[in-house]
Amino acid sequence: MKDKVALLLLATPLLHAGTPASPPVETVKEEPWIKPLVDIRARYEFGDTDGLEPSHAFTIRERVGFKTKAFAGFSALIEGEFTQAIVDDYTSGDAGADPITPGNTVISDPESNELNQAYLQYAQFETTVRLGRQRIIYDNAAFIGNVGWRQNEQTFDALSVTSTWLDGLTFNYAYANRVNRIFGSEAIGTNQDVTGEIHMLNLSYTGIKGVTLGAYGYFMDFDAPDGWDNDTFGFTAKGTLAGLLLYGEFAWQNEAGAANDDDALYAHITATKTFGKQSVTLGMEHLGAGFQTPLATVHAFNGFADVFIGQRIGGTLPGLTDIYVSHTTPIFWGVKWTNTLHAYGDNEVSTALGWEYNSVLARKFNDNFSAIIEISHFESESALPTTTRASLGVTYTF
Repeated sequence: MKDKVALLLLATPLLHAGTPASPPVETVKEEPWIKPLVDIRARYEFGDTDGLEPSHAFTIRERVGFKTKAFAGFSALIEGEFTQAIVDDYTSGDAGADPITPGNTVISDPESNELNQAYLQYAQFETTVRLGRQRIIYDNAAFIGNVGWRQNEQTFDALSVTSTWLDGLTFNYAYANRVNRIFGSEAIGTNQDVTGEIHMLNLSYTGIKGVTLGAYGYFMDFDAPDGWDNDTFGFTAKGTLAGLLLYGEFAWQNEAGAANDDDALYAHITATKTFGKQSVTLGMEHLGAGFQTPLATVHAFNGFADVFIGQRIGGTLPGLTDIYVSHTTPIFWGVKWTNTLHAYGDNEVSTALGWEYNSVLARKFNDNFSAIIEISHFESESALPTTTRASLGVTYTF
């Protein structure tokens, strides 16, 4: 009897060892009907352009709003945008903008209070339709973007459709009749919001392993300025070959130039090599004479000193070829450091237009908080002015 009891006691833990414990009961947190949206950015920016006085801007921008939970596929979003200049020793734009300090370098962050986004959305069957004021960014924002670097964002009053219903294909189409530009709610003259009929078609295909192909057509007919009208057709390709990440883009534009009577070509190619946590990119972007990108995030291209942005928007470039090399590496405390050197030439690359150095230090502390330092310096022996810019910004999102 004692032996049987001993065997039973020994067997009990072995039996229980093979029995899985009851799984914990997971509590699924239900999505709230109303979700607040908060995006706050504080930035100091310095600008110094030859022939103008240096500028100092300390601005704070708040985007505050909410979005609703989807019901039967329908949801809504509304967001206001408010920008204040704490230090206003700068010129923020043309007539109507505030602040304006005559003779100072331009920093395009005017004080403003405006409706940034407000749209109704329907999402079903792998397709999303939005109607109202909204952010639209296609590809790398070289043609259609939100100008996210500036405090006041560019948005569109539009009907947009995005669909991934066909395997491997992303279909984007938008029709906009108003572009809410970065110069704020009080801007008048050349910097005010623009109206017209703008059709934007953008396709991306990933059905070929390791390759992404794209195509687009943008048809812009503005009420004013007339010089911005254009039709642009382009193709993109991205993939990996021999350890290099390659990107190529080619576009043709009619009605180019300030008088809308030119045809112009565009090309952009890059090759990126990764070494552990570091990467090096060699690139070349070419805009033929008169080529224009009035709805682009222009700050992202041709250097952060912003020497060419007005000409790129208005189609007044006599041609621009930007050859650049960029190196990115982590350094310490989670900081990523990127250094870029640009060499600029004209349409035939026969005339040097200058060179530029950019340095960017960025750190994302968590999902809500990030910081960035940006430094740029442009010099030229042509008529273009030597320009230096530097900024320090912190962003909190919720």
